[in-house]
Amino acid sequence: MVSVQLNNQHICGGFLVSESFVMTAAHCNNGPGMTVVVGVHDLFATDQFTVRMRVRRRLPHPGYNNDAVKHDIMLLQLDQKVKLIPNAVQPIPLPRRNEDVAAGSRCTVAGWGRISTNGPVSSRLMEANVQIFDREQCRQRWGGLITDHMLCASGGAGFCQGDSGGPLVCGEKAVGVVSFNQKGNCDKPIVPNVYTKISSYLHWVKSITG
Repeated sequence: MVSVQLNNQHICGGFLVSESFVMTAAHCNNGPGMTVVVGVHDLFATDQFTVRMRVRRRLPHPGYNNDAVKHDIMLLQLDQKVKLIPNAVQPIPLPRRNEDVAAGSRCTVAGWGRISTNGPVSSRLMEANVQIFDREQCRQRWGGLITDHMLCASGGAGFCQGDSGGPLVCGEKAVGVVSFNQKGNCDKPIVPNVYTKISSYLHWVKSITG
């Protein structure tokens, strides 16, 4: 997991998919000057694994639509390769192309976002257990906004502002990217949290990362 930053301030989560590329959400695109902090657990404390990397290119999906929150996925090309370190700095494996995740699957989501709706952000990386929600039921809850290129998850906890771009991990694979939730209600949302389904975009990812 990495911290995507602007002016040395955390704005979004992200994760390595190779030595040169980070995956995050397209709505995290805050223009030039973005950096990525790799190998960090506490944003206010660094260790021997922590490295700040400059972003060479921001590559949001060409179909990204901020109004409809469609295709909310972006790759960040780093200005140099990350030094991979076993058990410390590694890419997260991705699913197979068009692979889906069954409703009821238990997964985790992590980030440095707010710990409650109006609460402070967390300097330490936090993790929450969530469960995949049936897509058709999620579509009904969200009034038709949900597409087949999205995943829904719910649980006693989930993500909040500042967690965008982080990975939804199921079975040690990053299957989703934190996208959007019920505005103004992180604590007990009445609709499931929504993620971009990574397996729908693997052809696009491979066309960039090689």
